[in-house]
Order: sequence, then C-alpha cells, then structure tokens
Amino acid sequence: MTIFGWLKRNHARHNGALLEWRARWAAAIETADPSSTTDDHLRRQLDELGATEPDLEIEREMLDALEALRRAQPDLAGGSLPIVETRHRVIGQDACHFTAPASLPSDQSQPAGRVLLTGARAVFVGGGRTSATPWHAVRTIVRRERDVLLVRTAESAAAHFRFNTYADAVLCALLARHLAEPARSKR
Repeated sequence: MTIFGWLKRNHARHNGALLEWRARWAAAIETADPSSTTDDHLRRQLDELGATEPDLEIEREMLDALEALRRAQPDLAGGSLPIVETRHRVIGQDACHFTAPASLPSDQSQPAGRVLLTGARAVFVGGGRTSATPWHAVRTIVRRERDVLLVRTAESAAAHFRFNTYADAVLCALLARHLAEPARSKR
C-alpha cells in the first residue's frame, strides 16, 4: 500500500467517526431530556476524536448549541418563554422571545440582518428589507445545520434563515416550534 493510500484510508476512517458523531449529535438535539447522559458521552467522544482529527471547531460549536438547548428546555417545558429586551420598531409592542444575526440564503442578494421571534410572527430585518411570517402560516419548522426553514406547504418555504452559529439555529428552531404550535392547532 502506498503512503497516499494509507492517508486516504485513515482520513476516511476518521471522517466516518465524525459522521457518526454528528449523527448522534443530531439525535441528541431532538431529545427533550435535559438530563441526558448522551450529552456527556458526546463530549467525551469528541475529546477522543481530537487526538486524531486536526480541526473540530464546528463540532465544538455544535456541542455549545446542545448546551444552549439544554439550558432553554426546562423553561419552555414549564411554559416560560424567554423575553429579549429590544426596542426594535418592527415588532411594535410584541414581546420578543429571540433575536440573532442571520441572512436570507434563498434571496439572490443574501442580505444580512436580524431574525426576531414574537408570539405572533417571525421577522427578518436587514439588507434594506423587512419580512414577516405569521405563525399561523407555518406548517413545519426544519433545521439543517445552521439553516432554519419555516415551511408553509411541502412545496414552499415561508422563510429561510441562515444563522452564524449552531446555537442560534438550534434555539430559533426550538422556539419557533413552540411559538407556531398554538397557531397550528387553531387550524
């Protein structure tokens, strides 16, 4: 076997381990149990992978997102939504439950701005534009990596946000699901 063959095989093995770790992380994100031992196991596994993988920055960011999720889950389970102090005129008198920098990757110019979630709608402000999606128009919330999609029907997204961090995307998806649920149940 040539040295390049060994490198390719070794690289594929480590990528396979990272892919496995990412799959377990994705499953943990969907778990509502904040006392899950899976979280500790994921951290240990990532530390072990650090011995052979040169760059785990994204995976460490993913662990930060899991920790942020675990901190938010007990309050939501108790019926308490976070309140974010903002005086942004676009939401008026509505209470803001989440805000984070994001962009609109589906837009050709991909404007950067902020996403704000209120009890009535999801709002994007930035790049010289403002768009709002009322919760009653959202059928499904999908998170993929750092992207969150608010989906109207199987064929159309009402909004597509790309966040700067996994934590922002994970928290946005969690809160959006929580905020959209009452509006969906009224249909």
